[in-house]
Order: sequence, then C-alpha cells, then structure tokens
Amino acid sequence: MKITSVDVIRTFKEPSIPAEVAVGNVPWHPVFVRINTDEGISGLGEVGVAYGNAQTAGFGMAVDFAKCIVGLNPMNNEQIWDRLHRLTFWGMGNGGVIMAGISGIDIALWDIRGKALGVPVYQLLGGKTNTKLRAYASQLQFDWGKVSKSLAKPEEYAEAMQKAMADGFDCVKVDPVGFDKNGVWMGRSSRGILQRDQMDLAVKRVEAMREVGPDVDIIIELHALTDATTSVQLGRELEKLGCFYYEEPTQPLNPKLFREIHDKVSIPIATGERVYTRWGYRPFFEDHSINIIQPDLCNVGGITEGKKICDYAHVYDIGVQVHCCGGPVSASAALQLEAVIPNFVIHELHASALIEDNIRLCKNDYVAKGGYFEVPEEPGIGQELTDYALSNADVVTVK
Repeated sequence: MKITSVDVIRTFKEPSIPAEVAVGNVPWHPVFVRINTDEGISGLGEVGVAYGNAQTAGFGMAVDFAKCIVGLNPMNNEQIWDRLHRLTFWGMGNGGVIMAGISGIDIALWDIRGKALGVPVYQLLGGKTNTKLRAYASQLQFDWGKVSKSLAKPEEYAEAMQKAMADGFDCVKVDPVGFDKNGVWMGRSSRGILQRDQMDLAVKRVEAMREVGPDVDIIIELHALTDATTSVQLGRELEKLGCFYYEEPTQPLNPKLFREIHDKVSIPIATGERVYTRWGYRPFFEDHSINIIQPDLCNVGGITEGKKICDYAHVYDIGVQVHCCGGPVSASAALQLEAVIPNFVIHELHASALIEDNIRLCKNDYVAKGGYFEVPEEPGIGQELTDYALSNADVVTVK
C-alpha cells in the first residue's frame, strides 16, 4: 500500500463562518488531514489548533508535512513519525504548530491501519481495558448547551451546573477567573496578586455550583491565566470545596513552578494540552509535580506519541484525561486511546462538541449517555467527513 495524495482541509472558510460556530466568541476552524492510498482506503486525522490564533499556521504545516509522506507505506506509522520528527529540521524543536501537523498525519495513518485490518484502532493499541468511559461537561463558564455565551454572575454558574447534571454528568469543569464581573474574557489580570473582590467572585462562582451539586466532582480550569502566586492564592481558598483537580494553574514552560504549586495546594494538579511529545512531559514526570496529564492527541504527536506518553505516565502513577477541544475527529481518536490505557481517569466533553455546526462536520456523533461514553466499534477511529464539512472549506491536495 502507498500514499498517493493528502487532502488538508480547513473548515468554515472566511468570511462565511456561521455566527454560532464559536466558543466564547472565539472563531472555530477545525483542520483535518485525509490521507489517500492506492488501495482506495483513506484515513482521517485532525490538526489540533481549531481555536486561538494558529489555524492558518496549522493548515500550512500539514500541507508542508504532507509533501514528505507521498509514496510511503501508510502502515509504517513509526517510520513516518520519525521521518517527520527528525528529517524536517524543525520537528525536533517541538512546539504546538509543528506537532499539530505531525499529529494530524499520524491519526490519519492509524485510521488507515484500522480500516485496512477491519478493526477499531483500540484493538491495535492493545485491546479494551475500559469498557465504559466516564465523562465530564467541560467549560461551564460558557454555559452548557447548544448556544455558547459568557457567564458572569455566580447564579449563572449554578444554572449551567444544573443543565449539565440534567444531562447525566456527575463531573464538570469550570474556569472561575476567565470572565470578569462584566462577562469580559480576560478583562482583568489574574497574575501578580489577586485582589480581594476578584478572589471573592471566583470563589462564589464555584460555591454556587457546589451548592446545587454537592456530590458532583468539579474540575477547576485556569487556562494558565494565573501564575504560581495567584494560583496558590486561589487554590487555598478552593480547597474547602472539594475540587477534583486543578488544571493549568500556570503556563507549562517552567515545569518547576508546578512543583511549587503542588507543594502549596492540596488539590491534585493537571496540565498537558500545551505540552508536546514525551520529551516535553519528561520534566513533569521526573519532578513529580503533576497528578493528571492532559495530552491532546491532535497536537502532542498523534496516537503514536500519545500512547507512549500515557504509558510513561503510568510508571509515575499519573492519571490521564486526554484533552479534547476540536472537531469530532479529535474526540473519536481520544475515545480509541482511552479505551486501552489502564491509567484513564475521565473523558472531556467540551462545550464545542454541542455546537450543531461542529457536529455536522463528521458522520458520527458519539454522545454520552448518563455521563459515560461507549467506545466506537467501527474500523479505524470511526469517523468520516460530511459533504457539509467540505462545502465551505479551504482544501489543498498534495500529490
């Protein structure tokens, strides 16, 4: 089998982006990679920069890397991963855009492998360890439902919690500092030292959620908007509310700061969506500074690298919650890996997954039932693009 061409697809072409395709008013552009072969089998992957300010770069990175794999055997995913990592010069420098390009290609290769052998990818990774995957409702500061909006008042956070509970979730995630009192994202700095009124608002938001969900696990998401000082300030206030874990309390470029936070806050610490490859995770593991890793398969290096990182974490008694914020391909790939690993903790169902236009990008909409996901059983990762996804997309085909 040989790779004959690669389609790189950036969805929701400008300027006709549906107004509702945004999370917290951030434009949404999932980028997909479709690898085609001489045996008529195509594989689908995703480049993990659907949001923020890197979609154009991720799209271009996938196009550049696609030129390096045409003519190769798609079943040799380790060889192709190493080729992209070592022989493209910048691959060994790591980084979000570089690894997102590699990840999209790698996931598509695993999809081809599963389809060629007629089995879901989890069977190729070692088989099913987890038959049912607990999930949580993610990013409740944007509310919970088909329409995303900014929440400011504590009672609005409580209402979002009630909506998630009504959908069967017994775990949620919220960023209590992202929106200021007027509902403006990052309208106030959360670094340096938190002022008393700022701290009170963040705590009251979580208290309101805890009041309506006394038995619900609450994950605190900070998006690295805080630093080592302010995350310790806030963490000590939130300890009394029994939080499940504390995500991205500071940015990951100085891993030793996580050791400092870990020593001063009694809530388990998590990070990983902006950490790339096993080399990036190594200092966190060796320093015993985090309790949960959150690798995003669409930017950490794909399934090939993601599985190695999860196994590496297992050596250090560290749990795994795959970061899942993107198109439906991202979620499908995550479910395949999570089914296999013994250190799986919980699956992220991001608020973006509820947006109808996002759902329409792929043929299968895997939904949680009673707060749990079943593992997809279709060959490969279990996804295909729809005509809707292709109808308003920028597409480059590399042959």
